[in-house]
Amino acid sequence: MRVLGLDVGDKKIGVAVSDELGLIAQGIGVITRQDLKQDLKKIEELIQQYKVGKVILGLPRNMNGTLGSQGEAVKKFGEALKQNSGIELGYWDERLSTVEAERSLIDADMSRRKRKGVIDKVAAVLILQGYLNYRCHVDTE
Repeated sequence: MRVLGLDVGDKKIGVAVSDELGLIAQGIGVITRQDLKQDLKKIEELIQQYKVGKVILGLPRNMNGTLGSQGEAVKKFGEALKQNSGIELGYWDERLSTVEAERSLIDADMSRRKRKGVIDKVAAVLILQGYLNYRCHVDTE
């Protein structure tokens, strides 16, 4: 079963998908946000295209573990996605995922301009890969 990973922001949604075995996350793009209806439609098209069985949304938390306004916005988005598509949904703590994505791209010597275009996709990969690694670890215990 493939899993779709989303890094939901105010302006863009980074998107990653797992392989069929659910072991490796790969970035597949960035959705520029329009309105909720259009955003959900694009994600549902990806769910169909990749035959996804579950969606993981990065859940931004404050450093003390509480949810802030962006975390609440992601939860609302997730509820709308689940209601609209019926897909199984999960959340993954994404604290510092964008910072880690930025650091990885800087280490790869990518220019600031190019980083801006892919950072959301890389963050989605990190979120999804974290979930996949956890799931594999839990399944083997």
